[in-house]
Amino acid sequence: MRRIDLPPVWLLGFAVLAWVQARMLPAGLSLDSAVTDLISGILIGGGIILAIMAVVEFRRHRTTVFPHETPSAMVQSGIYKRSRNPIYLGDVLILAGLILRFDAVLSLVLIPVFVWLLERRFILPEEDRLRRTFRADFARYERKTRRWI
Repeated sequence: MRRIDLPPVWLLGFAVLAWVQARMLPAGLSLDSAVTDLISGILIGGGIILAIMAVVEFRRHRTTVFPHETPSAMVQSGIYKRSRNPIYLGDVLILAGLILRFDAVLSLVLIPVFVWLLERRFILPEEDRLRRTFRADFARYERKTRRWI
């Protein structure tokens, strides 16, 4: 189960829900415009760039990117100076961009649900593991770096 309980799988599931909603239940609502297309591209691209920057930092520190594993190092450099969870932030940006791209207006409600799921399912347990493993280092990092942005 842990092999499929990963944020990208959840992101895919939420994206599929948004796509299905846009095709099956458009409800006569639309945000379709060139500006919306531009914003969706910026959100998707920004989310991908954030995630790549975060993974590069993990690789540089030779620690795991898998959320259910205990890391061997606490990453505080690069993008992690600005956000404790840039990969999850990237996932949220990608979902928001896809919802706009699909013109799935009713699915905008999925964004806060996705954020809630990420926090409960992944972020809080990860922070507990970091707190137990790196104690004082994590306490300092937590005080100086915000969870999202």
